[in-house]
Amino acid sequence: MTLRRRLALTIGAFGLFTVVVLLWAPTVGSTRISLARAFDSSIPWADNVDAQIFFVARLPRVLAGALIGSTLAAAGVVLQALLRNPLATPFTLGVSAGAALGAMLATAFRLDVGALGLSSMPIASFIGSLIAIGIVYGLAVSQRRGLSTNVLLLAGVTLNSFFSALILFVQYLADFADSMRAIRWLMGDLDVGSYAPLVAAAPFIIVAFVVFALLPRSLNLLTMGTDVAASRGVDVVWAQRLAFFSASLATGAAVSLGGPVGFIGIVVPHLVRLLVGADHRVVLPTATLFGAAFLVLCDLFARTVMSPLELPVGIVTALIGGPFFLWLLVRRA
Repeated sequence: MTLRRRLALTIGAFGLFTVVVLLWAPTVGSTRISLARAFDSSIPWADNVDAQIFFVARLPRVLAGALIGSTLAAAGVVLQALLRNPLATPFTLGVSAGAALGAMLATAFRLDVGALGLSSMPIASFIGSLIAIGIVYGLAVSQRRGLSTNVLLLAGVTLNSFFSALILFVQYLADFADSMRAIRWLMGDLDVGSYAPLVAAAPFIIVAFVVFALLPRSLNLLTMGTDVAASRGVDVVWAQRLAFFSASLATGAAVSLGGPVGFIGIVVPHLVRLLVGADHRVVLPTATLFGAAFLVLCDLFARTVMSPLELPVGIVTALIGGPFFLWLLVRRA
Protein backbone atom coordinates (compact mmCIF):
# COMPACT_ATOMS: atom_id res chain seq x y z
CA MET A 1 0.00 0.00 0.00
CA THR A 2 1.39 3.39 -0.96
CA LEU A 3 2.02 6.02 1.71
CA ARG A 4 -0.63 8.34 0.26
CA ARG A 5 -3.32 5.65 0.33
CA ARG A 6 -2.30 4.51 3.78
CA LEU A 7 -2.36 8.07 5.06
CA ALA A 8 -5.78 8.73 3.53
CA LEU A 9 -7.31 5.59 5.03
CA THR A 10 -5.80 6.20 8.46
CA ILE A 11 -6.71 9.86 8.68
CA GLY A 12 -10.18 9.15 7.29
CA ALA A 13 -10.89 6.45 9.88
CA PHE A 14 -9.51 8.33 12.87
CA GLY A 15 -10.99 11.62 11.64
CA LEU A 16 -14.46 10.08 11.41
CA PHE A 17 -14.08 8.60 14.89
CA THR A 18 -13.02 11.98 16.31
CA VAL A 19 -15.91 13.86 14.67
CA VAL A 20 -18.42 11.34 16.04
CA VAL A 21 -16.98 11.72 19.54
CA LEU A 22 -17.04 15.54 19.35
CA LEU A 23 -20.69 15.55 18.27
CA TRP A 24 -21.81 12.91 20.73
CA ALA A 25 -19.99 14.06 23.87
CA PRO A 26 -21.92 17.36 24.32
CA THR A 27 -25.22 15.46 24.27
CA VAL A 28 -24.29 13.44 27.37
CA GLY A 29 -24.70 14.86 30.83
CA SER A 30 -27.10 15.33 33.72
CA THR A 31 -29.62 16.68 31.21
CA ARG A 32 -29.99 14.59 28.05
CA ILE A 33 -30.41 16.60 24.87
CA SER A 34 -31.22 15.82 21.25
CA LEU A 35 -28.52 16.50 18.68
CA ALA A 36 -31.12 16.95 15.95
CA ARG A 37 -33.03 19.49 18.01
CA ALA A 38 -29.83 21.33 18.92
CA PHE A 39 -29.10 21.88 15.21
CA ASP A 40 -32.72 22.60 14.25
CA SER A 41 -32.61 26.17 12.91
CA SER A 42 -36.41 26.34 12.67
CA ILE A 43 -36.67 26.58 16.47
CA PRO A 44 -36.03 30.07 17.89
CA TRP A 45 -32.83 30.26 19.93
CA ALA A 46 -34.66 31.54 23.02
CA ASP A 47 -36.90 28.45 22.98
CA ASN A 48 -34.27 25.88 21.99
CA VAL A 49 -32.94 24.67 25.33
CA ASP A 50 -31.09 21.81 23.67
CA ALA A 51 -29.12 24.24 21.49
CA GLN A 52 -28.30 26.45 24.46
CA ILE A 53 -26.98 23.51 26.48
CA PHE A 54 -25.06 22.13 23.49
CA PHE A 55 -23.41 25.31 22.22
CA VAL A 56 -23.09 27.37 25.42
CA ALA A 57 -22.72 24.95 28.33
CA ARG A 58 -20.97 21.89 26.87
CA LEU A 59 -19.37 22.54 23.49
CA PRO A 60 -16.62 24.91 24.80
CA ARG A 61 -15.50 22.22 27.23
CA VAL A 62 -15.52 19.52 24.56
CA LEU A 63 -13.56 21.70 22.15
CA ALA A 64 -11.06 22.52 24.90
CA GLY A 65 -10.58 18.82 25.55
CA ALA A 66 -10.08 18.15 21.83
CA LEU A 67 -7.62 21.02 21.47
CA ILE A 68 -5.59 20.03 24.54
CA GLY A 69 -5.65 16.31 23.74
CA SER A 70 -4.53 16.76 20.14
CA THR A 71 -1.82 19.26 21.12
CA LEU A 72 -0.31 17.16 23.92
CA ALA A 73 -0.42 13.99 21.83
CA ALA A 74 1.34 15.65 18.89
CA ALA A 75 3.91 17.28 21.21
CA GLY A 76 4.57 13.87 22.75
CA VAL A 77 5.30 12.37 19.33
CA VAL A 78 7.72 15.18 18.47
CA LEU A 79 9.58 15.10 21.79
CA GLN A 80 9.96 11.32 21.78
CA ALA A 81 11.63 11.60 18.37
CA LEU A 82 13.73 14.62 19.37
CA LEU A 83 15.03 13.02 22.57
CA ARG A 84 15.10 9.50 21.09
CA ASN A 85 13.34 8.36 24.25
CA PRO A 86 9.99 6.52 24.02
CA LEU A 87 9.18 7.51 27.61
CA ALA A 88 9.48 11.25 26.98
CA THR A 89 6.33 13.33 27.43
CA PRO A 90 5.37 16.98 26.80
CA PHE A 91 6.05 17.59 30.50
CA THR A 92 9.60 16.18 30.47
CA LEU A 93 11.26 19.50 29.65
CA GLY A 94 9.84 21.47 32.57
CA VAL A 95 7.38 23.52 30.50
CA SER A 96 4.33 22.28 32.39
CA ALA A 97 6.01 22.92 35.75
CA GLY A 98 6.75 26.49 34.69
CA ALA A 99 3.15 26.93 33.59
CA ALA A 100 1.89 25.45 36.84
CA LEU A 101 4.12 27.76 38.88
CA GLY A 102 2.81 30.78 36.98
CA ALA A 103 -0.78 29.74 37.63
CA MET A 104 -0.02 29.06 41.28
CA LEU A 105 1.54 32.51 41.75
CA ALA A 106 -1.41 34.21 40.04
CA THR A 107 -3.86 32.37 42.29
CA ALA A 108 -1.98 32.65 45.57
CA PHE A 109 -1.19 36.35 45.26
CA ARG A 110 -4.41 37.18 43.39
CA LEU A 111 -2.65 38.87 40.52
CA ASP A 112 -5.12 40.84 38.42
CA VAL A 113 -3.64 40.59 34.92
CA GLY A 114 -6.74 39.44 33.07
CA ALA A 115 -7.15 40.49 29.45
CA LEU A 116 -9.23 39.63 26.38
CA GLY A 117 -11.88 37.99 28.54
CA LEU A 118 -9.34 35.70 30.23
CA SER A 119 -8.61 35.40 33.92
CA SER A 120 -5.12 35.91 35.31
CA MET A 121 -4.47 32.17 35.73
CA PRO A 122 -4.12 31.13 32.04
CA ILE A 123 -2.11 34.25 31.22
CA ALA A 124 0.30 33.72 34.12
CA SER A 125 0.48 30.03 33.23
CA PHE A 126 1.53 30.75 29.66
CA ILE A 127 4.10 33.31 30.79
CA GLY A 128 5.52 30.74 33.19
CA SER A 129 5.82 28.19 30.38
CA LEU A 130 7.71 30.69 28.21
CA ILE A 131 10.15 31.36 31.05
CA ALA A 132 10.73 27.62 31.46
CA ILE A 133 11.30 27.24 27.70
CA GLY A 134 13.89 30.03 27.78
CA ILE A 135 15.75 28.54 30.77
CA VAL A 136 15.88 25.00 29.36
CA TYR A 137 16.93 26.18 25.92
CA GLY A 138 19.61 28.45 27.36
CA LEU A 139 21.08 25.55 29.30
CA ALA A 140 20.95 23.17 26.33
CA VAL A 141 22.52 25.46 23.74
CA SER A 142 26.21 24.98 23.02
CA GLN A 143 28.12 26.91 20.36
CA ARG A 144 30.24 23.86 19.57
CA ARG A 145 27.62 21.12 19.55
CA GLY A 146 24.43 22.98 18.77
CA LEU A 147 21.45 21.77 20.79
CA SER A 148 22.40 18.98 23.21
CA THR A 149 19.42 16.68 23.73
CA ASN A 150 21.08 15.12 26.79
CA VAL A 151 21.44 18.51 28.46
CA LEU A 152 17.92 19.36 27.29
CA LEU A 153 16.54 16.30 29.07
CA LEU A 154 18.58 16.78 32.24
CA ALA A 155 17.74 20.49 32.42
CA GLY A 156 14.06 19.74 31.98
CA VAL A 157 13.99 17.12 34.73
CA THR A 158 15.94 19.39 37.10
CA LEU A 159 13.70 22.36 36.34
CA ASN A 160 10.63 20.20 36.95
CA SER A 161 11.87 19.33 40.42
CA PHE A 162 12.85 22.91 41.24
CA PHE A 163 9.54 24.40 40.07
CA SER A 164 7.60 21.68 41.89
CA ALA A 165 9.32 22.69 45.12
CA LEU A 166 8.44 26.34 44.48
CA ILE A 167 4.83 25.34 43.80
CA LEU A 168 4.63 23.59 47.17
CA PHE A 169 6.17 26.62 48.89
CA VAL A 170 3.70 29.04 47.28
CA GLN A 171 0.86 26.66 48.09
CA TYR A 172 1.95 26.66 51.74
CA LEU A 173 1.82 30.48 51.84
CA ALA A 174 -1.50 30.77 50.00
CA ASP A 175 -4.95 31.17 51.46
CA PHE A 176 -6.77 27.85 51.89
CA ALA A 177 -9.50 28.63 49.35
CA ASP A 178 -7.00 29.89 46.76
CA SER A 179 -4.80 26.88 47.39
CA MET A 180 -7.67 24.45 46.80
CA ARG A 181 -8.60 26.24 43.59
CA ALA A 182 -5.02 25.95 42.34
CA ILE A 183 -4.78 22.29 43.37
CA ARG A 184 -7.86 21.45 41.31
CA TRP A 185 -6.32 23.21 38.32
CA LEU A 186 -3.05 21.32 38.85
CA MET A 187 -5.00 18.06 38.59
CA GLY A 188 -6.03 18.97 35.04
CA ASP A 189 -9.32 20.80 34.74
CA LEU A 190 -11.38 21.29 31.58
CA ASP A 191 -13.97 23.52 33.22
CA VAL A 192 -13.99 25.95 30.28
CA GLY A 193 -17.15 28.05 30.25
CA SER A 194 -16.68 30.16 27.12
CA TYR A 195 -14.91 30.27 23.78
CA ALA A 196 -12.55 33.10 24.78
CA PRO A 197 -9.80 30.83 26.23
CA LEU A 198 -9.93 28.70 23.08
CA VAL A 199 -9.53 31.73 20.84
CA ALA A 200 -6.62 33.00 22.96
CA ALA A 201 -4.72 29.68 22.87
CA ALA A 202 -5.49 28.86 19.22
CA PRO A 203 -2.88 31.13 17.53
CA PHE A 204 0.01 29.58 19.47
CA ILE A 205 -1.26 26.06 18.82
CA ILE A 206 -1.75 26.80 15.12
CA VAL A 207 1.84 28.06 14.83
CA ALA A 208 3.07 24.90 16.56
CA PHE A 209 1.11 22.64 14.22
CA VAL A 210 2.37 24.48 11.15
CA VAL A 211 5.88 23.63 12.31
CA PHE A 212 4.83 20.05 13.13
CA ALA A 213 3.73 19.64 9.51
CA LEU A 214 7.31 20.36 8.39
CA LEU A 215 8.95 17.83 10.71
CA PRO A 216 7.86 14.22 9.95
CA ARG A 217 10.70 13.33 7.56
CA SER A 218 13.29 14.90 9.87
CA LEU A 219 11.79 13.09 12.88
CA ASN A 220 12.03 9.75 11.07
CA LEU A 221 15.74 10.34 10.53
CA LEU A 222 16.45 11.85 13.96
CA THR A 223 15.16 8.68 15.62
CA MET A 224 17.98 6.83 13.80
CA GLY A 225 20.61 9.18 15.21
CA THR A 226 21.94 12.64 14.41
CA ASP A 227 24.76 11.26 12.25
CA VAL A 228 22.35 9.33 10.06
CA ALA A 229 20.04 12.34 9.81
CA ALA A 230 22.92 14.62 8.83
CA SER A 231 24.13 12.15 6.19
CA ARG A 232 20.65 12.17 4.66
CA GLY A 233 20.62 15.94 4.24
CA VAL A 234 18.85 17.02 7.44
CA ASP A 235 20.03 20.22 9.10
CA VAL A 236 20.11 18.55 12.51
CA VAL A 237 20.47 21.63 14.71
CA TRP A 238 17.74 23.51 12.87
CA ALA A 239 15.37 20.49 13.01
CA GLN A 240 16.06 20.03 16.73
CA ARG A 241 15.34 23.68 17.43
CA LEU A 242 12.11 23.60 15.45
CA ALA A 243 11.00 20.44 17.25
CA PHE A 244 11.89 21.81 20.70
CA PHE A 245 10.27 25.23 20.31
CA SER A 246 7.13 23.99 18.55
CA ALA A 247 6.51 21.19 21.06
CA SER A 248 7.23 23.48 24.00
CA LEU A 249 5.00 26.25 22.65
CA ALA A 250 2.18 23.77 22.06
CA THR A 251 2.58 22.33 25.56
CA GLY A 252 2.58 25.78 27.17
CA ALA A 253 -0.59 26.81 25.33
CA ALA A 254 -2.35 23.53 26.18
CA VAL A 255 -1.42 23.68 29.86
CA SER A 256 -2.54 27.31 30.14
CA LEU A 257 -5.91 26.25 28.74
CA GLY A 258 -6.69 23.20 30.88
CA GLY A 259 -3.94 22.66 33.39
CA PRO A 260 -1.25 19.94 33.32
CA VAL A 261 -3.30 16.99 32.05
CA GLY A 262 -0.83 14.16 32.38
CA PHE A 263 -0.06 11.01 30.37
CA ILE A 264 -1.82 12.05 27.14
CA GLY A 265 1.56 12.69 25.53
CA ILE A 266 2.81 9.18 26.25
CA VAL A 267 -0.32 7.00 26.07
CA VAL A 268 -1.66 8.26 22.76
CA PRO A 269 1.59 8.19 20.72
CA HIS A 270 2.34 4.62 21.77
CA LEU A 271 -1.20 3.40 21.16
CA VAL A 272 -1.10 4.99 17.71
CA ARG A 273 2.26 3.38 16.92
CA LEU A 274 0.85 -0.01 17.84
CA LEU A 275 -1.96 0.57 15.33
CA VAL A 276 -0.28 2.33 12.39
CA GLY A 277 3.46 1.74 12.74
CA ALA A 278 6.36 4.10 13.45
CA ASP A 279 6.41 6.35 10.37
CA HIS A 280 5.99 9.90 11.68
CA ARG A 281 4.29 10.93 8.45
CA VAL A 282 1.39 8.75 9.58
CA VAL A 283 1.87 8.78 13.36
CA LEU A 284 1.81 12.56 13.82
CA PRO A 285 -1.58 13.33 12.18
CA THR A 286 -3.12 10.15 13.58
CA ALA A 287 -1.98 10.93 17.12
CA THR A 288 -3.39 14.45 16.75
CA LEU A 289 -6.84 13.11 15.87
CA PHE A 290 -6.84 10.26 18.37
CA GLY A 291 -5.53 12.51 21.15
CA ALA A 292 -8.50 14.83 20.69
CA ALA A 293 -11.02 11.98 20.90
CA PHE A 294 -9.19 10.27 23.76
CA LEU A 295 -9.18 13.28 26.09
CA VAL A 296 -12.80 14.16 25.27
CA LEU A 297 -13.82 10.59 26.20
CA CYS A 298 -11.76 10.77 29.42
CA ASP A 299 -13.44 14.06 30.32
CA LEU A 300 -16.85 12.59 29.52
CA PHE A 301 -16.13 9.79 31.97
CA ALA A 302 -14.81 12.28 34.55
CA ARG A 303 -17.94 14.42 34.52
CA THR A 304 -20.50 11.58 34.46
CA VAL A 305 -19.11 8.67 36.50
CA MET A 306 -19.85 10.38 39.85
CA SER A 307 -22.50 12.85 38.67
CA PRO A 308 -23.36 15.47 39.87
CA LEU A 309 -19.76 15.52 41.21
CA GLU A 310 -17.17 16.17 38.48
CA LEU A 311 -13.71 14.67 38.71
CA PRO A 312 -10.70 16.56 37.35
CA VAL A 313 -9.87 14.90 34.05
CA GLY A 314 -6.23 14.57 35.07
CA ILE A 315 -7.27 11.92 37.61
CA VAL A 316 -8.80 9.79 34.86
CA THR A 317 -5.84 10.14 32.51
CA ALA A 318 -3.47 9.30 35.38
CA LEU A 319 -5.45 6.17 36.25
CA ILE A 320 -5.11 5.06 32.64
CA GLY A 321 -1.62 6.37 32.00
CA GLY A 322 0.08 5.15 35.16
CA PRO A 323 -0.39 1.42 34.49
CA PHE A 324 0.31 2.02 30.80
CA PHE A 325 3.60 3.75 31.66
CA LEU A 326 4.63 0.81 33.87
CA TRP A 327 3.73 -1.60 31.07
CA LEU A 328 5.99 0.33 28.71
CA LEU A 329 8.85 0.07 31.19
CA VAL A 330 8.37 -3.68 31.56
CA ARG A 331 8.02 -4.09 27.80
CA ARG A 332 11.29 -2.22 27.16
CA ALA A 333 13.07 -4.26 29.83
